[in-house]
Amino acid sequence: MLLAGGVAALVASTCCLGPLVLITLGFSGAWISHLTALEPYQPIFMSAALLALALAGKRIWRPAAQCAPGEVCALPRVRRAYQLLFLMVLALVLAALGFPFIAPLLY
Repeated sequence: MLLAGGVAALVASTCCLGPLVLITLGFSGAWISHLTALEPYQPIFMSAALLALALAGKRIWRPAAQCAPGEVCALPRVRRAYQLLFLMVLALVLAALGFPFIAPLLY
């Protein structure tokens, strides 16, 4: 689920983040202006990213009592690592989802 949330967020931000990266790499602005094919689907990708993150967060922060003894989710060290990884992915996803709103300020 965590991977699905991250991928959906990256796809959701391709309409704005992709052209900025291509311009930074030196590609022509006229060619980049045609990269708007995924823009109508952006709300769907954003919703998918948030739903995947919500489901992943629910599984990661569920009480350890719900895990069978010996399962990976019952080990405190592994739980902390998953929670830290989730927070890092959440920060990246929120940055990617927020980018279309601040992109006009950068151009």
